[in-house]
Amino acid sequence: MAKRFNEVSKLVDINKLYSVNEAAALIKQTAKAKFDESVEVHVRLGIDPKKSDQSVRGTVSLPNGIGKTRKVVVIAKGEKQNEAKNAGADAFGSNDIIDEIAKGWLDFDILVATPDTMKDLSKVAKILGPKGLMPNPKSGTVTFDIEQTVKDLKKGRVEYKNDAYGIIHCAVGKASFEAEKIAENIKTLLEAVQKAKPSVSKGQYIKSISVSSTMGPGIYIDHNQKF
Repeated sequence: MAKRFNEVSKLVDINKLYSVNEAAALIKQTAKAKFDESVEVHVRLGIDPKKSDQSVRGTVSLPNGIGKTRKVVVIAKGEKQNEAKNAGADAFGSNDIIDEIAKGWLDFDILVATPDTMKDLSKVAKILGPKGLMPNPKSGTVTFDIEQTVKDLKKGRVEYKNDAYGIIHCAVGKASFEAEKIAENIKTLLEAVQKAKPSVSKGQYIKSISVSSTMGPGIYIDHNQKF
């Protein structure tokens, strides 16, 4: 593994800031693992992550998806369950789903809930929270717009948010994608992050941007360019 990494690392100039298109093309060359590696973007922000009014969080629909079929489960009542079914949710229900979660069932990637079910869902918050599965209005997973939300999540809507160090980590596709599609997804994410700049954030907002495949070396992108 180390030998392979060292070989592909020679393809990347660590002193160069690449354009998004150049970086996407390089990822195609450096992703040499025996599985279809994910393409990951890491954005270091000039924010104070300890201050809640400087947090950066949102969702964005990637035009080419993420190359993975995600299991979406919906907690809703009445007609909203029919919306979930029509939109292609993998499972839907109300207290019956909550009871299954309480028993330890977590066979899904994203949980969407309508606002009127959140009180009932709070019973399993301690199970969902540590797994990052608790629905949240900021991530768009607490909503009455069930049909559109499920469709967007299935197509490739992703959530981004800064960590405790002020860095955003987000997967934007697979290395098997065409370079043009990788570039398009990266640009779409970066545009969204730029627009999400907190009004109270001063100084340089984006400090650095790097992209890589799961097992590949980091490729630094020119963070001063417009996306």
